[in-house]
Amino acid sequence: MKKMRLILATRNSGKVAEIMHLLEGMDVDAGSLDEHPEVPEVVEDGSTFLANALKKAREVAAATGCWALADDSGLVVEALGGAPGVESARYAGKQGDYQANNEKLLREMRGVPDGKRGAAFVCTMALAAPDGREWTTEGRCEGEIIREYRGGGGFGFDPLFYVPEERATMAELPMERKNAISHRGRALRKMKEILVEILRES
Repeated sequence: MKKMRLILATRNSGKVAEIMHLLEGMDVDAGSLDEHPEVPEVVEDGSTFLANALKKAREVAAATGCWALADDSGLVVEALGGAPGVESARYAGKQGDYQANNEKLLREMRGVPDGKRGAAFVCTMALAAPDGREWTTEGRCEGEIIREYRGGGGFGFDPLFYVPEERATMAELPMERKNAISHRGRALRKMKEILVEILRES
């Protein structure tokens, strides 16, 4: 039986590594958008994670004729009214400038006292079939924003996102443990159940 060709609708190497790791052992032929340079960047102009994830999955499925898996995720900080939210990757202005984003977050949170620094990583995942069918899942990971960088792993806001139950930041956790508790890991495990059903039916 021919394997399902699944395009991960991102060129973010950190996301690709996490998703590939979680898809290991599945009967899918997964590849990233880097393998399809002809596909233009999807403009993420939605006001929600759901809108952006669906738009990416739909456009990549349409452009490649393959199944497409997309996620939109970000940091939601209580003291900042839910910011940076869908603007997480470009919080400081430039897309994917993690250092600048983290520095801005530290500045914005400077006057916020301990006990009021709650935050959550949120991920919405969307799967689009070439025939137009769609599925979505969501995952959350609760934590708090600390005042200095800790850990050299992960990417994005991971060095500032402390998970009390783990007594560590996301950047201090090994990949296995991060995937077990992360917003993306939780959303993808739900999506894996959907993929298993789709593969079984086909």
